[in-house]
Formats: sequence, structure tokens, C-alpha cells
Amino acid sequence: MTRPRSLQTRLVVSTVLLLTVVFLVVGAGAALSLRGYLYRQLDDQVTEVARFRSNPPDGDPDRRPPPPDAGGGFVGGGPDRPANTLEVTVDDGRIVRAMLIGRPGTSRPLAPEQVAPAIATTPGERPHTLDLDGLGRFRLAAAAGDDGTVTVVGLSTAALESTVGELVLREAVIFGVGVVLAGAAAAFTTRRTLRPLHRVSATARRVSELPLSSGEVELAERVPDADADPRSEVGQVGAALNRMLGHVGAALAARQESETRLRRFVADASHELRTPLAAIRGYNELATRRADDLPPEVAGLLERTVSQTERMTALVEDLLLLARLDAGRPLARERVDLARVVVDAVTDAHVAAPGHRWSLDLPGTVEDDEDDEDAPLEVVGDPERLHQVVANLLANARTHTPEGTLVTTGLRAATGGDGRALVRLDVVDDGPGIPPDLLPHVAERFARGDTGRARTTGSTGLGLSIVSAVVGEHGGALHIASRPGETRFTVDLPAAPAAPGRAAADPGLGLSSRP
Repeated sequence: MTRPRSLQTRLVVSTVLLLTVVFLVVGAGAALSLRGYLYRQLDDQVTEVARFRSNPPDGDPDRRPPPPDAGGGFVGGGPDRPANTLEVTVDDGRIVRAMLIGRPGTSRPLAPEQVAPAIATTPGERPHTLDLDGLGRFRLAAAAGDDGTVTVVGLSTAALESTVGELVLREAVIFGVGVVLAGAAAAFTTRRTLRPLHRVSATARRVSELPLSSGEVELAERVPDADADPRSEVGQVGAALNRMLGHVGAALAARQESETRLRRFVADASHELRTPLAAIRGYNELATRRADDLPPEVAGLLERTVSQTERMTALVEDLLLLARLDAGRPLARERVDLARVVVDAVTDAHVAAPGHRWSLDLPGTVEDDEDDEDAPLEVVGDPERLHQVVANLLANARTHTPEGTLVTTGLRAATGGDGRALVRLDVVDDGPGIPPDLLPHVAERFARGDTGRARTTGSTGLGLSIVSAVVGEHGGALHIASRPGETRFTVDLPAAPAAPGRAAADPGLGLSSRP
């Protein structure tokens, strides 16, 4: 059985269980007390009747009048409706007379074998209960007569047990109704009492649903003053939650201010570095034109300077782009044929790394729908940034896999879990894979592996973070999965709305779809 989870349910269930236990104890105590009282009365009656029957005042047991309440009195219902009375006369251990006396004027003799167990009753002992087959249950007492006989008298316990049973039944009905009413009252009272706690819980739930991990957060949620009264326990919780929200809001504001200053610094620094870097590149180009007049070692150093200047320029451009994306600057919005972008990027990658095997897979089909082979692969976005997404994914594969690695770039239409039309880009390589400890952080800024992502490879550690940021700005998502022998980068972008009368672009563009 599962335990109830809510505090209100637990309180109501606990109250009902407690009342049920109390009612059971009270009811059982009342029933046992009544039963004991009635049995004591019955014992007094049966003892009095036994003494009267053994020594009748007129000496004739057949003509003697019954004693007061001889038929059971309190427990039997009165003189006009007495309980059954058993009378057995024993002489020298033999039953000489056995009678069952019912209503006034009615009696019937009994066979000795029917009442044989009654012989064990001896005068002077306390009354006891005996079950007689075919006759019922009797409370027996014995008394000795002056003539040496023993008279055993028994009064039926049926009326007593019926009285106790009726009491138990009435108690069950009354206590059952009481438990139901008490449970309803407890539910109403508990719900009303816990209403402020529910409001505090609702405030905490709304705060927990706010995106607090990044960006500017306005934490205006607070517990109402009526539920933050420190004089009550719930009010103390509400006041403590308000203080905590105040501290969290101050911390988030300080974090946002720090992030804003850092973004501004990165943007300003990147912008300012572009000018001297452009001058350095210009001087390097002028110097390389006269490289023939320089000693070989100086020419080599100059070539190295040109390479590092280009690398620094790319790093500054990447930092500036990330700073602009962080600042929320809008990107260009136009229809972009992603198939053409992919073909151009793969062509560039083939020229940059002829040692790799580049494969292009552009079926142009809707996932799980082989009939729609001409589905357009268009999105709405910034063509330059989308080209950078594909180029960065290919550059990542080129940089971190050895020569001879097969890199397959696929593009197809798909459907998201929410039913949206998507354009799905896959870049898959059969290289060594990404280390498992690096995989959750591979799209973070300046993320590097121990070997494959060393600085000697020329990687800035910003390529995948730019991919993630640009894809996010386009309303898409980046998914990464890797194991030895297969690393898959999947980009899902919202497909552009269908344009009436627009012909689907030819994704082939003269390139083979296989190496």
C-alpha cells in the first residue's frame, strides 16, 4: 500500500485512523463492560433461583411459585416474557428430573442424556456457562436441598448475548457515521488551514520553473504578505522563502551585471583588436613580397608570423561573433537553401583537406516518407552564419580526425517530436570519437581534449560553441553522440514555410553523393 503523499491527505488519514482507534477502544470497552454487568446480574438471578428451587417454602417443588425475576428479569425481558430456564434435580449422582421452563405455564421434560453435563455443577461454586446440544447456552448454578438432592438451575444467555450484539451493532453504525463526519470535517478544516501553505508552494513552484541559469532574470515572485506572517509556522516558511528569493534575486542581478560587463569587454576588445591585426596582416603581406631578399630563416619566421596572425584574426572574429550573439543582436532573416550551403561547405572542406574522404548525402526526402522526394530543404535565417555552422562542423571533423577518415554530410527533411517540420543536418565521421568525459562539455567555449584538441592543431575551442549559439538563435538544436568509430553531430532547424509555386532546389549541383 502506497503512503499518501500530500500533507493534507496524511493529516486527514491520520485523524480518521486515530478516531477509528478511539471509537474501537471505547466501543469494545462499553460492550465488555455491559456484558460483564449483565453476566453478574444473570449470576445473581441463577443463584437465587437455584436456592429457591432446592428449598421451596411450601415443600412442594411442583406447586411452588416462581421467585421474583425467575425467568430472567432484566436479562430475560420480564415476567410476561421470561428467558428459558433449565431445572435439573440430581439425587445420588443420578438425574431424577429435568425440565425446560419457557413462557409462563409452558414447560417440557428433557431426557437425562440431554442434560448429562449439568451433573458436574456442584453446590457452592460460582455459576458457569455450559453449551447443551439442541438446547442452547445456559448459565448454571446448583444448590443442595434439605432432602439431600441437588437442584441445578440454568438461565439462557441468548437474551444477554442478543443485548450485547445489538449494542455492538448500534455502536458500529454510530461510530461509523461519526468517523465519516469527522473525516469530512477534518478534510475541510485541513484544506482551509493549509491554504496559505499551498500558496507558498505555488510561489516556490513558479520560481522553480523560471530559467535562472543564464540571461537576465527578473525574480519578481514573492509570497504575499498575508502568508508571510512570522506569528504562524506557515508564515515563517513564507517569510524565509521571501528572504531567500531576495538573496537569489540579488545574486542573479550581480551575475547578470558581471556577464554584461564581460560581454561588453569581449566585444570592445575584439573590435579594437581588429584594427592592429589588420595592420599586422598588411605589413606581413608587404614583407612576404620581398621574401626572396631575406635570409631563409627570416623568411620562415615571417611565414610563421603570417600563420599566427591569421589564427589570431579568426579567434578575434569568433569572439566578436559570440559577443554579438550573447548581446542578442538580431541575425539576418531570409529564405536559405540549406542544400546549396552544404554543397559549398563540403567542396571547401575537400579542397582544405584532400587527405580525408568526404561524402555528400542529400536525398531530399521526408523522414519515413519515401514518396516525397522533392521536399524543399529551406530554412529562414542568416545564410552567412548557417554556412559558418556547416563549415565549423566540417572543420571540427577535419581537425580532430586522422587522414583517411570518412566524413559524411547528410541533409534531409524530418518531423520533430512536437510535429514541426524540420531540416536535419548530420555530420558523421568514423574517427576515434570524443572522450566520454569531454562529450557533455564539447560545445562549451574553449573546450579542448587532451590530445586531439591541442593547440598545435590550430583549433581555437570556439567552433562548436559558435555552432550551438547560431543554431539556438535560429530556433534549432544541436545534438552530439559519439563512440569509437562514429561521431555524429545533428543539427535540427525549423523548416521554412512552403512557398507556393516555388520549385525545389536541385541538391546535387554536379557533386557526387558518394566519394
